[in-house]
Amino acid sequence: QRLVLCAPTPHGERNATLMAAAQLLGIEEIYALGGAQAIGALAFGTNTIAKVDMIVGPGNAYVAEAKRLVFGRVGIDAVAGPSELVIVAEQNGLDGLPPEALALDLLAQAEHDSNAQVIFITPQAELATRVAHALDTQLDQLPRRNIAQPALEQFGALIQCQSVDEAIALANRLAPEHLQLILQNPEDQLKAVRNAGAVFLGPWTPEAIGDYVGGPNHILPTSGSARFSSGLTTQSFLKRTNLLECSRANFQTLANATATLAHAEGLTAHARAVEIRQRLVERTKSA
Repeated sequence: QRLVLCAPTPHGERNATLMAAAQLLGIEEIYALGGAQAIGALAFGTNTIAKVDMIVGPGNAYVAEAKRLVFGRVGIDAVAGPSELVIVAEQNGLDGLPPEALALDLLAQAEHDSNAQVIFITPQAELATRVAHALDTQLDQLPRRNIAQPALEQFGALIQCQSVDEAIALANRLAPEHLQLILQNPEDQLKAVRNAGAVFLGPWTPEAIGDYVGGPNHILPTSGSARFSSGLTTQSFLKRTNLLECSRANFQTLANATATLAHAEGLTAHARAVEIRQRLVERTKSA
């Protein structure tokens, strides 16, 4: 019923693209505020901003920690870590793409954050070598090299494995935010993928497509949390309320088991709340 947008305004400048998107979405409550302070304002409320029920959206490490601290007071999408990408590739899955394309897919995540993790896995040593050389070349030409290079050096890896099956098994252990399967028949391998925030199939589905226009969103589980959670969807904003109604006959069916379990747990009032109704049922039968 109420949509609130918080967006920082560096140097006092509004982001015109963001404002246009907000207008298209019908968001009219907008505050020039970002960072951990925006999370606090939304969770607790201020003289200007009324508190909300749920906070979603990307941010830096301070935003992530702030969301962790206010979780429970409000709902959140996730405590997001740095971006992650795992590419599992084989030569016959490239469909003519040069190794530079794979290198740029890796750099597209590395340029997000110097703590981003990018990992390339292949059973083919020659392909790994070609991608490594392409990474060096493309990195030299990247405007955000000062961000991407530390990410590659600290958290990047090129791994040669024995088979595609072994590569998928390793990807499942990593549980990455993004997983690209650049294989001859990626759909055949999809059933083996157990842990990934989003999977990008084939050489013509770079992760950059998912960041901007393909799929529902790119707010996805990071730091291995794809083992037990999923990305943000419209369902994240829906609540389910359980309903239960017993007729007298239904109650009789469930009463004895309820009272037995309540007594076993030592919760006497629970048991008596059932037993008083049982006695009424029995008196009604007798009458």
